[in-house]
Amino acid sequence: MTSPAEANSKVLWLARLEYGFHAWRERRARARGQRATVAAFPGYGGEDWVRVLGRVLIVPAMSKRRQRSEFAGVRGWRSFAAVAVARATVTVTIDGVEHHVVADRGGVIDATLPARLDAGWQTITMSVEGSAPIETRVFVVGAETRFGVISDIDDTVMVTALPRPFVAFWNSFVLNEHARQPVPGMAVLLERLVRDHPGAPIIYLSTGAWNVAPTLVRFLRRHLFPPGSMLLTDWGPTHDRWFRSGKAHKEENLRRLAREFPQMKWMLIGDDGQHDDELYTAFTAEFPDRVRAVAIRKLSPTEAVLAGGRTAVNDHTAAEVPWVSDIDGAGLLDRLAEVGVIDED
Repeated sequence: MTSPAEANSKVLWLARLEYGFHAWRERRARARGQRATVAAFPGYGGEDWVRVLGRVLIVPAMSKRRQRSEFAGVRGWRSFAAVAVARATVTVTIDGVEHHVVADRGGVIDATLPARLDAGWQTITMSVEGSAPIETRVFVVGAETRFGVISDIDDTVMVTALPRPFVAFWNSFVLNEHARQPVPGMAVLLERLVRDHPGAPIIYLSTGAWNVAPTLVRFLRRHLFPPGSMLLTDWGPTHDRWFRSGKAHKEENLRRLAREFPQMKWMLIGDDGQHDDELYTAFTAEFPDRVRAVAIRKLSPTEAVLAGGRTAVNDHTAAEVPWVSDIDGAGLLDRLAEVGVIDED
């Protein structure tokens, strides 16, 4: 029987192998004259700080013919063809002030930097190795803001309809982004929430990989979801796990948001096909004064079968915060109106 120490040793070895493989790909790309660039993702911030997010990559060059085909439809696997650049130093410029941030082993940039910006969407730039600055945006939450939205993505705003073990592979490597379908009514629900609460941030918190962030941003824009900051994760082994824990990723970011915005009450949106009900139950118990309401989308029978069944949903009849569920965004909007979270038209 393998001991925990032996298992961790094997995982550590696999992690080193993965990092070595990425370093070899980077050396080959640089030998061909390719240069690093930054894929910048929408972040968020408060009165005197911002959280900047991105990834340092060497992106394979494409012919004009391929670029035209990419415009017509982008498959997720092309995102993974890029080479992540470990430990690169990135220059982040915020309101004319330069900051230098070091990416992690996977090329991911996730840093909190000092800044005093007006509330709302603000533009910052990021560059690496003398490359042209890449613009991105951060949503600055005003000091007077008391309401925000945290939403899952897969099976909550975007229909997955695949066996759970294949979801990440299919969404990332195979599926054409134009073939993805939104959950009916979810864009309207989210738009209604931010319309009723001017200045409210939206955080799309998902277990998806950072590689698919550009695809997800385009999907949300195309289907008229309100823009928001995106918190994804990285794939692959760590020093003590074969794969990073998506559940832990969500738990850590929920707690972080509670610490960063102690004045805020959050609208939590998820589905019953993963761990959302369990995560939101635990978060509500730990931070009962930080939750305005919870909305759980119920998967269709077909989606539930493909997802390996529904997760056990707790009894929330005695919950201190409103807790509703329905099959789509329109139903959730009605349920939230019934409990007074949304004003009825």
